[in-house]
Amino acid sequence: MHKKLFAYLLLFTAISLSANGKTITVSPKDNLQQVLDASADGDIVKLIAGHYLGNFVIAKQITLRGSDEGGKQGSIIDAQGSGHALVLKNAHITIDNLNIINWGDDLTEQNSGVYSHEKVNHKKADGIVISNNTLSGSGFGIWLNHVTNAKIFNNKVEGNPTLRSADRGNGIQVANVTHSYVFENETYNTRDGIYVISSQNNLIENNVMHDLRYGIHYMYSYDNTVQGNTAYSTRAGYALMSSRRLIIKGNKTTDSEDYGFLLNFITESTFEDNYIKDVWTKPENKVLGRDGKGLFVYNSGYNTIKNNYIDTTEIGIHLTAGSEKTKVYSNSFINNPIQVKYVSNKKQEWSLDGKGNYWSNYLGWDMNGDSIGDVIFEPNDGIDQLVWQYPEMKMIMDSPVILILRWIQKEFPVLKPPGVKDSFPLMVSPFISLSDEHKIKNKKLASGTEVLAQKVSE
Repeated sequence: MHKKLFAYLLLFTAISLSANGKTITVSPKDNLQQVLDASADGDIVKLIAGHYLGNFVIAKQITLRGSDEGGKQGSIIDAQGSGHALVLKNAHITIDNLNIINWGDDLTEQNSGVYSHEKVNHKKADGIVISNNTLSGSGFGIWLNHVTNAKIFNNKVEGNPTLRSADRGNGIQVANVTHSYVFENETYNTRDGIYVISSQNNLIENNVMHDLRYGIHYMYSYDNTVQGNTAYSTRAGYALMSSRRLIIKGNKTTDSEDYGFLLNFITESTFEDNYIKDVWTKPENKVLGRDGKGLFVYNSGYNTIKNNYIDTTEIGIHLTAGSEKTKVYSNSFINNPIQVKYVSNKKQEWSLDGKGNYWSNYLGWDMNGDSIGDVIFEPNDGIDQLVWQYPEMKMIMDSPVILILRWIQKEFPVLKPPGVKDSFPLMVSPFISLSDEHKIKNKKLASGTEVLAQKVSE
């Protein structure tokens, strides 16, 4: 849904609800829970600036809105270190412009800043809106379960960095949620930024996640779109597991330690226009087999991987455990010491309709100027596969024996094991548009002119 249209619909909904209700102004001296209990559907409960101590339950279809005097969130809901800060027990509830802090840290009890867990009249809670809030606590930030048509946007969720990552809750957790929109939120110092499980037909868009285990974590979910999000300083930017028919488009991940994208048992999905850079395991965390992977594809098939940019990762893309029948084309693999690690007994062609991928270490040529390399690119050989099976071989990689083995394999292709082949390697990265090429050329020309002018003046 277009954002402006959504804003108009949201405003229209708010006007429609408030037309039948009233605005109730509450101060910290009032008993907020009594006010919430006495409110009626459609009411707007407006909190003036100050501290509101306690664990509050909202059972009516109302809007709870904080003060925005001076452009600040002056209305603070303080759960005093235990339980949920706000529990939602109805449909069509809006939580807006609050500063929610200090809820509990009991993950078994699912302690959360905002918690909606129960069905309403045996149906999913419809029309929950959580917007423009700042949340800071040790448990889960926003927890929605059995909800449909929800909107979660423009919230900032901060976890407790003094706790181990595994002991923190997730920033935003949605379970059994359908037809909902999660956008323009920021999550950090939680366990995972956004965690999605058993949910369908949702859009996760334009969120920023950092200093986490996983930026976005998907489990057992179908027909969802993850678009335009940014993750950095994570163990994995995006961990997508046991899901199908996902559209993962235009996302960015930088400075991950283990994975840019982790795809585990993902099928019938499309990954395109994603930007992956700097996936590198820290030296102090290095163990055998732990390498930073731009894309790790495990037990996943019938997917399309296209137009992605994978730059400066220890392994550009690693496919294993039956990850076959995957279309891989028009991607850019740049500055990755190992471009491809492919473990399978079947050959794979990584091009489509005469268009392959861009490889920064490709040494072929283009005689006819069609921007397609004239020499087939094969990123791995039998020696690579031996090293994967016997990592100790890295000690002798530059020995004469290894060099002779590589030469023999090149001269006698019949000895070559199954692997990846790109029959139409690209000479220019698809990520560099024509306008960018002109900018680069102009920049080089300007730089050269400046150097020439300097020499003349000398």
